[in-house]
Amino acid sequence: MNPLTEAIDLLGLTSVWTYLALFLGTSLLMLWRLEALLDHGLEGTALGTLVMPYCSGLGNLFFVGIMAGRGGPGEEVLINCLVNNVTNLTIILGLPALIWGLQLQSGKSGRPAGARRGHREGTEQQLNRLSLLFTLLAVLFFTGVTWSLGADGDLDRRDGMVLVALFLFWQSFQVFDVLKHNVRQRRTFSPLFYLDLFFVLLGALGLYVSIDWLVPWLSGQQGAFLNADHLGWLSGWLMVLPNALLAFFYAARQRADIAYASQVGDGHVCIPLALGLSAILQPMSLPHFFDTGLIILAGAALLHAASVLFANGLPRWMGWPLLAGYAWFVGSGLLAAGGT
Repeated sequence: MNPLTEAIDLLGLTSVWTYLALFLGTSLLMLWRLEALLDHGLEGTALGTLVMPYCSGLGNLFFVGIMAGRGGPGEEVLINCLVNNVTNLTIILGLPALIWGLQLQSGKSGRPAGARRGHREGTEQQLNRLSLLFTLLAVLFFTGVTWSLGADGDLDRRDGMVLVALFLFWQSFQVFDVLKHNVRQRRTFSPLFYLDLFFVLLGALGLYVSIDWLVPWLSGQQGAFLNADHLGWLSGWLMVLPNALLAFFYAARQRADIAYASQVGDGHVCIPLALGLSAILQPMSLPHFFDTGLIILAGAALLHAASVLFANGLPRWMGWPLLAGYAWFVGSGLLAAGGT
């Protein structure tokens, strides 16, 4: 038992509500300090694609370790990853689109005297748009590779090694892009940047403690739906909450670039990284809705790419097809199997 859990026990506060509050509180702490990174040398799209995904996806990575340590079925990790990714690209982006719209900035300065600055900002935003399109293309690539590796009905250790290697290769591009951007803009990371990273890691510790308690609690429930048979679904919905906070927060602030990049980038942490690590630790069979989930995931990525390319973002009305896609996913995963 870790010191934080022991302290909660000594105070007599051990309950599901305490750990849910810890989960959401540490997620908000991470969101608060991640926002500050924008002022300390990190560009918006880089924040969404390189830093935020690890923070919002930490819960899924912790889930992999917890399930492996407890000898739980690897299939639940796969369900967790599918639920996370499909939810991110459908309902988590679809609802903010319906409320505010997710329009990327046009790059117009709005100040005639600042024509050169406006041109520079417009160029930067065009590069961010291309980076977002490239990230969505990676979703399609990872989805296709995962489908191909699972064509034999399971994901084994060799499949997991391929997925993890692909993720590391992809991340090398992201790191290089951030460093290249900072060199071009002559920007450096201030000391406060590293202080904020410390607070983000502190939040990650609290996140791990909460998930380490909540996963066994969910496994021990005996309700009609709240039980161990639905651990992958329940944990996936729980761990998508930080992603929802990110998407709604930045969509309300009209930062569609960060809202988009954070959700797409988080998907890369789940598929291929978390899924690959789980397959290495424990080979897994595939759930019955595996193909359907990947089809919906690829379809959502294509829809987002078309919206970014031709409409400079996600129009409000496009939120409805995304919600319909999510209803199809839940229906094929739960209702088609009779909720079991």
